[in-house]
Amino acid sequence: MKRAALLVNLGSPDSPSVPHVRRYLREFLMDGRVLDVNPIARFFIVHFAILPSRPKQSAEAYQSVWTPAGSPLVAISREVRDQVQALCPVPVELAMRYQNPSIPDAVARLKAQGIDELLLIPLFPHFAMSSFETAVERVREVVARTAPGMKIQVQPPFFDRPDYITALVAGAREYLDRGFDHLLFSFHGLPERHLRKSDPTGSHCLSTPDCCSQDRPAHATCYRAQSFKTVAAFVKAAGVAEGKYSVSFQSRLGRTPWLRPYTDHVLEELPKQGVKRLLVICPAFVSDCLETIEEIGMRGRETFLGAGGKEFDLIPCLNQHPLWVKALAGMVKAFAG
Repeated sequence: MKRAALLVNLGSPDSPSVPHVRRYLREFLMDGRVLDVNPIARFFIVHFAILPSRPKQSAEAYQSVWTPAGSPLVAISREVRDQVQALCPVPVELAMRYQNPSIPDAVARLKAQGIDELLLIPLFPHFAMSSFETAVERVREVVARTAPGMKIQVQPPFFDRPDYITALVAGAREYLDRGFDHLLFSFHGLPERHLRKSDPTGSHCLSTPDCCSQDRPAHATCYRAQSFKTVAAFVKAAGVAEGKYSVSFQSRLGRTPWLRPYTDHVLEELPKQGVKRLLVICPAFVSDCLETIEEIGMRGRETFLGAGGKEFDLIPCLNQHPLWVKALAGMVKAFAG
């Protein structure tokens, strides 16, 4: 069997122009695992409620983070792929769930190399239907249509893998050692209904306030429980004292209930509780992107300082950290044999 690996991240517009942002948002929001409503309702919501105004607002946000190399998410992901490839004996490809580099193009390149067996690594530490699951299903769909003989092995979510936690702590160590009043773990948010839909038992997730506190079968696909496990592993490994950290969820969209507490609300409240020096880390993202650089690093900073905070530091994502590259390469090497 000729083997290869495919790294898949979420994606980004091809440029921060309004047309490119509109095209990206259309593809993203028309995904039934992202906006999980009736397809007809989804079409009208996206095309008549969101796309008329949101692309201009989002384009301005993307312009504030764009680099000479392009989208931070895509540029960082390309560098990580190159570094992982240098450590691995099998081909390593990169694709984005939405836009470019595309999944069909990556699969076509793998097919041209005669790849028989593929390790798919969704670059999402935690399971969510709107990130991990949609990436997996899109790759499966493209492979089934264009390379039906290719077998796929999926790397499970790595939210508490020791090598991931070790890399996460190592990347944060410099910031932790400077001293801080509070460490906020800000995870990407999800609608509460997504957790219920992903619950194989149909009755556990969000059924009680402490539903994530003990291991349950539902946790294999529970974003919230996996996020809490990442936090528990991190604070243990880093030696963060109880009472000096908390968890919140960012990036909510629409009026339906999302996972709480909301990051923007927490950033307003922490100074009132005496927190003046704040560290924020975003473990749901392996590469810095709009949601970390602009939403937290710019708007979140403004919110915290405007509410009376004095110092705000955003810990960078794993990005090209050597231990993270080594962790990814280890996954590929274990598959390559």
